[in-house]
Parts: sequence; structure tokens; C-alpha cells
Amino acid sequence: MTEESVLYETRGAVALITLNRPQSLNSFTRQMHRDLWAALDRIEADPSIRALVITGAGRGFCAGADLAEFDLEPGPDLVRRADPGPVIEEAFNPTVRKLQALRVPTVAAVNGVAAGAGASLAMTCDLAVAAPNASFIQAFSKIGLVPDAGGSWFLVKRLGLARAMGCAMLGDKLGAKDAKEQGLIWDVAGDGEDCVEAALKLAQRLAVLPTRALVATRQLLRGAASRDLDAQLDAERDMQSALGKTHDYIEGVMAFREKRPANFKGE
Repeated sequence: MTEESVLYETRGAVALITLNRPQSLNSFTRQMHRDLWAALDRIEADPSIRALVITGAGRGFCAGADLAEFDLEPGPDLVRRADPGPVIEEAFNPTVRKLQALRVPTVAAVNGVAAGAGASLAMTCDLAVAAPNASFIQAFSKIGLVPDAGGSWFLVKRLGLARAMGCAMLGDKLGAKDAKEQGLIWDVAGDGEDCVEAALKLAQRLAVLPTRALVATRQLLRGAASRDLDAQLDAERDMQSALGKTHDYIEGVMAFREKRPANFKGE
């Protein structure tokens, strides 16, 4: 039997998704995208899941697209067959959009190299924790392409224009420590600490918080750069009004007033 390209398990209220093509550094095939979508759909359908961790099997997190799937054999119609546009439109872009819209907070456990769209995948998650030996590489300039899967957007948001230009144009490797210091990721696991376990601990903290408010925070923060202050004030007002109708808002305020721990349900 062919081994599954995406593994799914639960750790209490946290779902753990593992990209499982270690022989190719977990590079994406179209089937792997479909398998990931199915795992994300399981999370959407299971209200007991309150956070997600994504990691990779073996020594890599994700090496982006599996170039073996591109048809570059010499012959007629080569330019059309080699066009990366369709796989971006039909596979990578839907993956980014599904993760960005997921109803729970997301954490990337970057256990090794994250290259190309693999680095974009880590940045698509709300938070990322890297192993000390992990690295991030924008390798597109070395094959005549540009950052994709949201990479050109995420790099500027996280690093600023000057550093984003350097990463994207030069294609140099960025180590985990520098990635944290420059704002690409949230944290680096301690020496001797497994980054997946560190990410799971972080996700477990998120899983007991008010889930809808966390996802609403994601939406507000990601949209802030495209709005002026007046528009952002209106967006905050509308989001607060919507959250004011939730169980977790009422519970949070009551717990604060009664000086007790809140029991959030993600509702």
C-alpha cells in the first residue's frame, strides 16, 4: 500500500497534521494538497478541535512543490506543459486560503528546512515554532520564478521590504535564530526540546482560549495594513459586536468579575 501523504491525529483538543513524504522533504504533490484539504475539513467538522499544529515527517518541514510533477520533457508544447500557473491556482492557492480561513488557530512546527512554498506554508500559520537547526529558504530566484503560495505577501508583512527583498532575490538560507529575531517566526524551541512538542504546548494554550475571538484577531490583524485607521476602527467595532453575542464573551466577563478561571468553549 502507498503510505498516506498526510497524517492526522488528535492530542486532546489539538489536531496534529504531519506532512508525510520524508523521502522528498515533504514537497507537495497535487495529491498531498488534496489530502491536506481533507484533514482541514475534518477540523472544520469537529467542534472538539480548538487548535492545529502542522509539521513535517523526517528531517524537513516542507520543500515546496515537488518539481518531479512538472512536465519539462523536451518536445512539443513544452512551454504550456511546464507552466507553474495551473498548479498554483488549483493547489497551492486553495491550501493557503483554507488555512487562512480555518476556524481554529494554527501553529507550524518547523522541524527542518522550509523552502519555497514550504516557507510560505509556515508563514500562513498564525504562529510558528522552529527547531534550532531549522532553516527558511526562498529558492525561487534560483529557478527563474518568484515567491508564491503567499510568499511575496507574507515576507513583506513579517520582515519589511528591505529584508524581504534580500530573502527573495538572493535566496540565502535564514537560520531559525535569525528568523525569530527578524520576525519571520514566533519562537525557536530550546536546545534538546522537540519543536513539535513545543508547538503542541503552544497550541494547547490556544485551545483553552476563546477560539472565535482568536480567529477574529487573526482577521483583524491581517487586514490592518490594507485599511486606514477609520476603516480599522469600524472593523473592530463590528467584530466586537459579533463576538459580544458569543458564549465565551459572556463567560470571560463573568469569570473576571467573579475572580475565577474562565471556562471557554470556543462558542
